[in-house]
Amino acid sequence: MRTAEAVRLVAAARTDDDLFGTDRPARRYRELVAALHPDRLPADPAVRAEATDAFVQVTTRWRARQVTVLGDYRLGRPTHSGDLADLYDVGDDRLLKLTRRPADNDLMAREAHALRTIAERGDPRYLPYVPRLVEELRHRDAATGAERRINVLATAPGLHDLGEVRRAYPDGLDARDVAWMWRRLLVALGLAHRAGVVHGAVLPPHVLIDPDGHGVVLVDWCFSVTGGGTVPALVPGHEDWYPDEVLKKQPCGPGTDIAMASRCMTWLMGRHAPRELLDFAHGCRQRSLQKRPDDAWRLLRELDQVLERLYGPRTFRPFTLTP
Repeated sequence: MRTAEAVRLVAAARTDDDLFGTDRPARRYRELVAALHPDRLPADPAVRAEATDAFVQVTTRWRARQVTVLGDYRLGRPTHSGDLADLYDVGDDRLLKLTRRPADNDLMAREAHALRTIAERGDPRYLPYVPRLVEELRHRDAATGAERRINVLATAPGLHDLGEVRRAYPDGLDARDVAWMWRRLLVALGLAHRAGVVHGAVLPPHVLIDPDGHGVVLVDWCFSVTGGGTVPALVPGHEDWYPDEVLKKQPCGPGTDIAMASRCMTWLMGRHAPRELLDFAHGCRQRSLQKRPDDAWRLLRELDQVLERLYGPRTFRPFTLTP
């Protein structure tokens, strides 16, 4: 990029997207800085003055872009980009979740409603199995006027999603390791279902584990359903993970979550899955929602019986993400 071109671009840019673009903003920033840097400018005083002013604008706007203030929170770069929102670590084991598109505000509202409902109706002993909704905010873009919803969430640190787990064990996990994940995921579902909430997207990216403490947290409640109805949207790239009722836009139920959770567990085990657990999972994934189990607590007891027949009394089995 030539200096004159960079100066014109800076002068014409009304928004950061105009200046840095949306596809590769860091690359555009480096191009602008290289074209406008004082050490590379010609001797002409007028050109140098104009280019130096543009250089200051570029660096100032880039720094401001890296740190955004929303309410009481200062945001750097996202620590994670989810299905529809970016997440920022704002300290104190809290994540600020900001939707990327105003069109998805309704899904963010679903998450907030689901987490409030579970907190109000759920058994307090099991609330750590889901994130805690700290607060809801709204952010209005000064340039466009568009408003986006924000959920501030609290959960345990040091968690890893099931995708990370499977990548660490590409040939599949020992079923004894999957057993505690399966049991705790059923606890999370039992907590939500008793509160009248269906998660609607029990997928590997949304199931987080604590390897050391054998904890599980079920996240991303943006696709949840409270009080009956249909799952509002599919997570891109996971269409084949959903049971028929979701794909056909029919009412879902607890059996919807149970089927998807069972798919997650058999996927984790891969070729290491014992026949008894495959049969158990098959019963949870009947084609018809009406034929599937719909009580996660009762299903947990049945799973414990299968596990005891396979492995005897439960014992703590250390787990690490480094095989």
